[in-house]
Amino acid sequence: MRRPFSSSLMLHLALVLCALVVIAPIVWTVGAGFRTQISLLMGHMTFTPIWNNFNEVLWSKTSDFLLNYRNSIIVGVLSTLLCVVVATLAAFSLNRLKWPGWVVHIFLAWTMIFHMIPPVALASAWFTMARAVGLENTFSGLILAHATLNLPIAIWLMAVFIREVPKELEEAAVMDGASTPRVLWHVVLPLITPGLAATSILTFISSWNEFAVALTMTMKQTATVPVAIAKFAQDYEIQYTQMAASAALAMLPALVVLLIAQRYIVRGLTQGAVK
Repeated sequence: MRRPFSSSLMLHLALVLCALVVIAPIVWTVGAGFRTQISLLMGHMTFTPIWNNFNEVLWSKTSDFLLNYRNSIIVGVLSTLLCVVVATLAAFSLNRLKWPGWVVHIFLAWTMIFHMIPPVALASAWFTMARAVGLENTFSGLILAHATLNLPIAIWLMAVFIREVPKELEEAAVMDGASTPRVLWHVVLPLITPGLAATSILTFISSWNEFAVALTMTMKQTATVPVAIAKFAQDYEIQYTQMAASAALAMLPALVVLLIAQRYIVRGLTQGAVK
């Protein structure tokens, strides 16, 4: 039965409205990066685009934005790799090894509770622990912190993907003499590639955007992009246009990753929704 034209039109109008609500702040931020401070504060509707803000952010002698960009890439990639590996092993263990049901439920409940704790509530404690073992102001400390923050949601996602793999395939591999690591590597992982991609992308974006822990555990040499953007709000002046330019540049990695792996995200997030 075809949907009535009026209902279809209303649905598309609602979707367009939702898209505008999401896109409008992004367009405004990017546009602000091409304006002068006076034009932005005066609220002029029309303006002549300039590149000074981007030049100042990227090439100024007092700017460390490229260093911050490199730091975010290092932390994001390595924390994502660590988080996804641990989450995959944990999810496989919970779903395929013979754990009592109450252990699985308590573990998943605890991950959910931990995920609901604001990162800022953990930042000071993690800084104290990192300083005690010599990991303050290091990539290692921040990588471990970001991997820990993203581990609960990664475990839940990977548990769903692994649960959808038919057990008969694994049992057949075991009957052929495959060990548990070989079953995981040669049977399970190829089937959950979309899930791995979706989890990795969501974890990377979460690490890239994280601010509270990065602010607490880093200094100038290891600061990430969100920390660098916050530094444009100074004691006597807020450099809105340079902040907007740096925010526009900060969107690029996540945007590129999403465009490249869009089909994997859709397949991964919808896997198991329809039999």
